Order: sequence, then structure tokens, then C-alpha cells
Amino acid sequence: MPLATLDRSPPPFFKQGPSAFTRLTFFSALAVLLMVADARWKVTLPLRAAVATVLHPVQQALLAPSRAWDTANHYFAGLDEARAMQARAERQITAQAERVMRVDDLSRENARLRALLELRPRLEVPSASAEILYATQDPYTRKVVIDRGGAHGVGLGSPVIDPAGVLGQVTRVYPLTSEVTLVTDQDAAVPVVNARTEQRGVAYGLPQSRGMELRFMAGNADVQVGDRLETSGLDGVYPAGLPVAQVARIDRRADSAFARIVLTPLANPESSRHVLLLKTTGHGLEDPMASGAAEPALPASAIPAASSSSSVAAASAAAAAARAHARGAAHPASHPASHPASGASTAAALTGALPHGAGSAPSQNKPGGRP
Repeated sequence: MPLATLDRSPPPFFKQGPSAFTRLTFFSALAVLLMVADARWKVTLPLRAAVATVLHPVQQALLAPSRAWDTANHYFAGLDEARAMQARAERQITAQAERVMRVDDLSRENARLRALLELRPRLEVPSASAEILYATQDPYTRKVVIDRGGAHGVGLGSPVIDPAGVLGQVTRVYPLTSEVTLVTDQDAAVPVVNARTEQRGVAYGLPQSRGMELRFMAGNADVQVGDRLETSGLDGVYPAGLPVAQVARIDRRADSAFARIVLTPLANPESSRHVLLLKTTGHGLEDPMASGAAEPALPASAIPAASSSSSVAAASAAAAAARAHARGAAHPASHPASHPASGASTAAALTGALPHGAGSAPSQNKPGGRP
């Protein structure tokens, strides 16, 4: 039979009902209607919840092999990491064993030297732990809020540090919280010292780049990339020796007498959650002249008589006695009233030690001034 004579029309059974185009249009409109209804009125939300609840055990069963494989990998990787950390810790302990054994000896030697030089003992700075709650939303400042306030003894100006270094300073205190201005804030300034060269400077915040800048440094200053900057302690706020930043870039411009030195802060508030609050060093310092213990006056017998051939040592001793006498005159309340003879012997010793015509110098000094 020729192919052209075949009947290609569908059987009578498939000719029943609407046409294919009509059905396509209907179901397309129904799909759009269901999507709009689901997006606006959440009509399929209960159905979705029921299906998700029914399929949850099936999902867990299908994920069990993958989770078991990940757990095994993490277990063996953790064992290897733990072994590596143990080996590294043992090497560090071995390397530090000699230093640890010498700590007591060095501490005793340090105490003896400080007593010999009559240096003030190092101050123990009180501290308290705190937690960072959130960062403020002001785009022009860099501040965070901690969970300690006036009710916990927090005061204005308290330094805040994290395990890496100086984080900032408390600038506003509430009863239960406090606001900390970070070192990267545009109004923050920290007196620093270069740990390599012992050269002092001031580091300012750069909030745009979340960094810091060491300003007013000469163009030929001995500063190198990678130098570590620490607090100098000269401001009476930050204790000396706290790490602050590291030199990241130096721009020595020919048209300026100062170099532009960009710093990278060591503390990172975005990764730190727990911080430490320190008491300002200015609150812990005591005036040695106000403590009621006057400096011992140098006896007259300890200063040799001056002549035209007086030695440098005699002049230095006389100057020290003059400074002691001037400090005693500046703080009369701190010296006991039973020591007038000390001042008189000091003045007499100074008069006998200084060259002719200079014996009246102590009486011409202002209170507290240098001779």
C-alpha cells in the first residue's frame, strides 16, 4: 500500500475533549494563578510544610553516608593536626626551657639593680574582662560597645586591649555598657615608640582605610617597613610596652619635610570578642613627694669642699643636693617638721661646695625649679 494513502488522523478516542492548544492555555493560566496566589497569599505553605515533614526522614537517610564520610575525614584530619600541634608545642617548650629556668634568677637580679638605682617598682595595672556587644553604625567613626559600664567600675579613658594589642580607649560610660573608641578612629591618637630604634612618635587613626598613620616624622627618619610600634606610656593613659601597630608602607615625598607612614593595627575588633579593660596609668601613679617620705638630704660631710680645682663629681653631688632642697621647698607639707636641720645642712653643704659667689643660688630659685 502506498504511504500517501495511509490515514494519519488520530483515532476517534483521542479526538474527544478540547484541543491541545486550549489545554495548554488553560494549564498555563492555572500555573500563573497558583504562582501569584502562592507568592501573595501563601496558599501552598501548609502543603509545603506537610511535604517537607514527610520527606525529612528520607532526606536524613540519604545524607547519612555523606555525613559519615565527612565525619571520618574530619576525625583523621583532626588527629594529624593534633599530632602536629603537640610536636610544635614540645619544640617550643624545649626551646623555652632554658629561659624559664633563668626567670627567677633574672627577677632577683632585676630587683637588686632597681633597688641599687633607686628606681620605682613597676606598677601592676588592674584589669577586668569584657565582651564586645556590637559596633556602632556611624560611618564616620570607629567605635564598639562592650558589656561593662559604670556599675562594674569602668572609668573614662580606660585602655582596652585584645590578645593582639591595643584596641582602643573608653570614651563614654553608661551604667551597664561602655563605648570604646578604636585606635583607627579619626580622633584617636596613641603615643608610640619604635621597638627597634626607641624613637617616639604619635599614631593617629585612619577610619577610611581602617588603619593608622604615624605623623610628623622626618623624611629621613629611621623607620622601616615591618617595624613594631608599642605604647610609650608618656600620656599617662596606656601602660608602656603594649603592641599597637606595624609599619606597612612608607612614602618619603620630596615636596614635604615629613614622611607619610601608614600603619597596620595589630588588634582586630572584627575578629575579637573578648577584650581586657585596663586602669589608666595616670590613676595608679603616686607623687613621691606627696607620699610623706622626703628624699634624704645629703650630709655636708659627703660633699667635698670646693675650690678652684673642684672636681666634676663634687659639682654633680652639689647639683643633686640643690635639686633635693628645691623639691623640699616646693612640697613643705610632705616633709616632717622635725627635719629643718636637714635642709640647713644641705644648704650649708651646697654653699661650701659651689664656687665663690654662688652660695646664694638656692635662695634665688623658685619653688620646684631647677638650680
